[in-house]
Amino acid sequence: MAFLSDSKIKDLEIKANDIRESIISMLVEAGSGHTAGPLGMADIFTLFYFHILKHDPKNPTWAERDRVVLSNGHICPVLYATMAHAGYLPIEELKTLRKFGTRLQGHPHREYLPYVETSSGPLGAGLSQAAGMALADKMDGVKDRFIYCFISDGEHDEGNTWEAIMFAGKNKLRNLIAIVDRNNIQIDGVTEDVMPLEPLADKWRAFNWHMIEVGGHDLSALNEAVEEAQAIYEKPTVIIAHTIPGKGVKEFERDYRWHGKPPTKEEAEMALKELRTLGGQIISEHQ
Repeated sequence: MAFLSDSKIKDLEIKANDIRESIISMLVEAGSGHTAGPLGMADIFTLFYFHILKHDPKNPTWAERDRVVLSNGHICPVLYATMAHAGYLPIEELKTLRKFGTRLQGHPHREYLPYVETSSGPLGAGLSQAAGMALADKMDGVKDRFIYCFISDGEHDEGNTWEAIMFAGKNKLRNLIAIVDRNNIQIDGVTEDVMPLEPLADKWRAFNWHMIEVGGHDLSALNEAVEEAQAIYEKPTVIIAHTIPGKGVKEFERDYRWHGKPPTKEEAEMALKELRTLGGQIISEHQ
């Protein structure tokens, strides 16, 4: 993985802000969709698609690519927006989100958009899919590929998630790296009120995973966490990334009610204005 310089961090921060603007624009056009999670994960997806992943937008089916599994498919606006900015599809196509006949379904559908590795939507299934991919590579002797699985904190309420955690730990799938979006909200409220998860890190450790906790908006720390994960050879790794749901728009931040609703036209105009101001600040701070 290439060195993450200060100038590259600046470029990534600007790109993440652009992706957040795209997320707002596509959600208001769709009139439905999830806001908080996609905004909160924009920094992480930007870091992966523009620095970490071994992939080629011009050759999406490249056999040697890393695999990305999005388990919490409802945050797909951030996946679609990031992939569009990376060159997988036209940015203008983002405005077709959730529209009849679109490739950009409300949850990723591999049949419609073969650039994504899996179809997702039902929470709890993604880590099992990723573990299967990791085991297949282990059996085939593939040593230079990582399977990255993005999962939400709320889907730890699903039993299938824990079955996958046990399976991967038992099989010592060191090529599997899970990234948990620990934003502390789900559709009905705060996670610790709906179904308490803590001590979450200790639970993953108990199932033979290497565990790293990191701020989900600190690109340098996130990059170091992935480098550490790639260096672990005896077990899979989980990175618990503490994120701010709705990141970038103060009106949306940390409010669980934005988990599953889009902005109105007026709210979108406010959000875009705030993000454009933030983008200007990022540029000026690094000059």
